[in-house]
Amino acid sequence: QVQLVESGGGLVQPGRSLRLSCAASGSIFRINNMGWYRQAPGKQRELVAAISSGGITNYVDSVKGRFTIHRDNAKNTVYLQMDSLKPEDTAVYYCNVDIKIRPGTMWYNDWGQGTQVTVSS
Repeated sequence: QVQLVESGGGLVQPGRSLRLSCAASGSIFRINNMGWYRQAPGKQRELVAAISSGGITNYVDSVKGRFTIHRDNAKNTVYLQMDSLKPEDTAVYYCNVDIKIRPGTMWYNDWGQGTQVTVSS
């Protein structure tokens, strides 16, 4: 079994920063792509940022220059550093990970439980 545990959400004023963490634990052989999605009320879930196993990153245009994704492979953890936060960044943020639990098995995709980020004065 694999667990994804997120932390770091909360209420913050515009212009401030937050850092989200998502740690994968359990029966893990290898992790491939890791990413963060968000879903605001009444909107579809969207990809915010992703990072490959080789460290290649991509971001949705609305967060480029403000958010940074990175990973610690030794800890099976992905982080999202969010700077210069705006009210439109308010959403539930979910981590998403591609995992292989044993050699020779298929990759499967797993989601964290979500963490609320609210940007408001």
